[in-house]
Amino acid sequence: MQETIKQKRQQSNAIEEIPYTLKELTGYFFKLGYSGFGGPVALVGYMHSNLVEERKWINEEEYKDGLALAQLAPGPLAAQLSIYLGYVHYRLTGATLAGLAFVLPSFVIVVVIGIAYKLFGGLPWMQAVFYGVGAAVVGIIAISSYRLTEKSIGKLHIKSIATNWILWLFFVVAAVTTVLTEQEEVLLFIAAGLLYMFLKAPPQWIKKPSANAILLFGIQFWSFTSDNLIKIGWFFTKAGAFVFGSGLAIVPFLHSGVVTEYKWLSEQEFVDAVAVAMITPGPVVITVAFIGYLVAGFPGAVVAALATFLPCYLFTVVPAPYFHKYGKHPGIKTFVEGITAAVVGALFGSVIVIAMRTIKDIPTLVIALAAIVLLLNTKKIKEPIIILVAALIGIVLKVLL
Repeated sequence: MQETIKQKRQQSNAIEEIPYTLKELTGYFFKLGYSGFGGPVALVGYMHSNLVEERKWINEEEYKDGLALAQLAPGPLAAQLSIYLGYVHYRLTGATLAGLAFVLPSFVIVVVIGIAYKLFGGLPWMQAVFYGVGAAVVGIIAISSYRLTEKSIGKLHIKSIATNWILWLFFVVAAVTTVLTEQEEVLLFIAAGLLYMFLKAPPQWIKKPSANAILLFGIQFWSFTSDNLIKIGWFFTKAGAFVFGSGLAIVPFLHSGVVTEYKWLSEQEFVDAVAVAMITPGPVVITVAFIGYLVAGFPGAVVAALATFLPCYLFTVVPAPYFHKYGKHPGIKTFVEGITAAVVGALFGSVIVIAMRTIKDIPTLVIALAAIVLLLNTKKIKEPIIILVAALIGIVLKVLL
């Protein structure tokens, strides 16, 4: 009897063997934090290709669960997905280290840029860099969105559309809605998930109405006041807790508070803050640290970043055990599939929105198309190289034009 129990324990340990260490996981997200360009769409694409396809640390189902949960909960998409993927095998420790490792490099970078901004009084060179980088970023996120669509729904051909026409419908509706509203609509994601669940795996209470339903200083490094820090903390907590979707969705909310309500930054300073976020690696939402630095020095940057990312951490790790425990239920699986189709459609729509804001002339269109062609046809040229070359092209074009 004891021998049988021992054998079962050994089998259980073999099943639960993790193909990577906590150190490797932390190292991966730290590297992604300082080398992952392109914003949330590109970053979630990197996580899929690196962790699911290449290293096989995370399986497809775990990734889809994380992507769905990251879109359902308010806060920055890529940061939430990194927290969830850290949670999958190493629970709270993994979630905490993955999230910190992912955000910390870009936080340091934007604080350094903030110091330069204060010291030199503006970033005219930054706009020249962004001219080229912004176009390349469009190409990068377009490819990421394309690959995510293939994995989540299927290749774009007649058989796939005929088989998964409902998911493709969710995809198109979400994409069009995102383009028209320029933000992701979380209610649309939930509706897609519920509708797909009711169609493919209806709960028992629908089949049996009598059953009960289950509810679901020169650089102003230390320039701050206590009053300012309190305002920054409260405002950015709201930004982290109540804004759904990717980094794109948080920009209008930040603008209304930072420029219109509190008048912390001028219109040009706010545009520069968004540019900084777009040309630095890591999550786009890290622009909150740059804004916090301009308003209240380094303490402002720390408070703004903590206030923004702490809610998304909690909104990810608290529901995560339930996703892990009940994720294999047919109703939950179809619910997640429906949400995922809408989520990927929304991400595709975000590509179009960003492209409309970034592709302003023939040179930027050529840079974007060149990035797409290079990424589609070769794996030797990585995204950071494309970003660097695009930045240099942007500077040269701005000097010549």
